[in-house]
Amino acid sequence: MAAPYELIYYGGVPGRGEHIRLVLEEAGSPYSDTAALPFDKSREAVTTVLEGQQGNPPYFAPPTFRHGDLIISQTSNILLYLGPKLGLAGQGENDIYRVNALALTALDGLSNEVHDCHHPIAVELYYEEQKEESHRRSKEWVKNRLPKHLGYWEKVLKSTEGPWLLGSSFTYADLVVFQCVDGVLFAFPKAMSQAKQSGKYDRVFQLWEAVKARPNIAAYLSSERRQKYDWGIYRYYPENDVVAD
Repeated sequence: MAAPYELIYYGGVPGRGEHIRLVLEEAGSPYSDTAALPFDKSREAVTTVLEGQQGNPPYFAPPTFRHGDLIISQTSNILLYLGPKLGLAGQGENDIYRVNALALTALDGLSNEVHDCHHPIAVELYYEEQKEESHRRSKEWVKNRLPKHLGYWEKVLKSTEGPWLLGSSFTYADLVVFQCVDGVLFAFPKAMSQAKQSGKYDRVFQLWEAVKARPNIAAYLSSERRQKYDWGIYRYYPENDVVAD
């Protein structure tokens, strides 16, 4: 399909749309991004597409992605669509399903769970209305869940014969894990420093460094297109920046 790629997402934070940007940037594929619009315009674009059009159903929330007449939502679903088209879904016939499983695991453990650390009671409540619960949740997450997730990715990387999650084949799962680790580094710098210094997760941090150094990714990260962390999934609250007991 010769139609251009269009990412439809809010501006102001990397958010869940960032995984999609990283895939497009790595592939050097041109795309438009409503996050580059003024905030009111980007919100209008998101709202309009969520209502459904061109035979596509209404969707619950962004990111959404348009390619010709097709509009799809959900980060993992968009990555599943783009991965094979951009050569980032592995070399084997069934690798796409392995890649998708890895990406889903990262998004569950190092994205959704991190978000719930600062909104443990309800998304609709402000952080200030659930600070006590957030602090308790963060302490438990850093102590029990963070080492479990980092340990899993260390095991995956140890099982391969190459530097990436599928060995020598670089895939969008590597980009998803990079973004998740990068976000956790922002939200929990003390805990991640402790994890790095422990030496238990060297392969995980090596993957993060290796992805960051890829030419197209490095150029993107140093550009104005890379949005700063703030009020989205990954937030830094000093009172939640704890280390495991």
